[in-house]
Amino acid sequence: MTVLVTGGTGFVGPHVVHALRSRDVPVRALVRDPAKAGRLGAWGAELVRGDVTDAASLRAACAGVDAVIHLVAIIAGKPVDFERVMAQGTRDLVLAAKDEGVGRFVLASALGLDERTKDAVPYFRAKWAMEAAVKESGLDSVIFRPSFIFGKDGGVLPTFVRLARFAPITPVIGPGTQRLQPIWVEDVAEYYARALDTPGVANRTFEIGGPDAPTWNEFWLRLKRVLGSRRPTLHVPFGLMRAQASLTERLPGAPVTRDQLTMLQLGDNVVTSPAAVETFGIPLVPLDEQLRRAAS
Repeated sequence: MTVLVTGGTGFVGPHVVHALRSRDVPVRALVRDPAKAGRLGAWGAELVRGDVTDAASLRAACAGVDAVIHLVAIIAGKPVDFERVMAQGTRDLVLAAKDEGVGRFVLASALGLDERTKDAVPYFRAKWAMEAAVKESGLDSVIFRPSFIFGKDGGVLPTFVRLARFAPITPVIGPGTQRLQPIWVEDVAEYYARALDTPGVANRTFEIGGPDAPTWNEFWLRLKRVLGSRRPTLHVPFGLMRAQASLTERLPGAPVTRDQLTMLQLGDNVVTSPAAVETFGIPLVPLDEQLRRAAS
């Protein structure tokens, strides 16, 4: 089985490629610049130049593969950017996969996405369109909706660690009573790898999160305990954060956007069904161990 992975040079992608290659699964990685994908090549992945906004490159990338793991997404931009990169890119990839006879299509979606939230922000709207394209395609598919993905080498956790270590105060947005369910990036990669051949998963959507679901207040306390930090906490009202984000969200490296604040205000970001744990049986990394790994 040869697997095409999109988004292989992002945060989650290299872990997915590594999980597949550790099983000796042939991997083809779609990359915009092969020169920046040396790690994937060193693991034995075939690098093909292309982009999800280039339909011709997607068709070429799908030729001869048995499965697709689609990870590409953006977290900031104009609505037209989300439509072009995420929604239309997925439609074009699905069409290419169908035409090339791909046997399974595995999609990365987002926890918290449902009928109630699908139009809350452009990111969710695009994710909903991606899910629809896959579900309506007739392809044998698996969709994952992960919670916050934590890792030592990317994502948001290293920023949280720096804040807890070096900021004079620990800023908590809003009351800090909303819950999150962080999942370790290698556990996420294991889910994607197992989705290729686990019985009974075809045409199903799975919510995935870690074994712990603290409030944001509890999360920061646990992180500071792991780091040995005693810096005080300050709750910053959503309105104040939104005003700041309106001024800074277009800057490189902006800490938060108004859309991200909207998603945070939607409520708890936790798994509502045990189906993923029951179906895949992956031993998940506990939150305190996630924090220790990131802090080391």
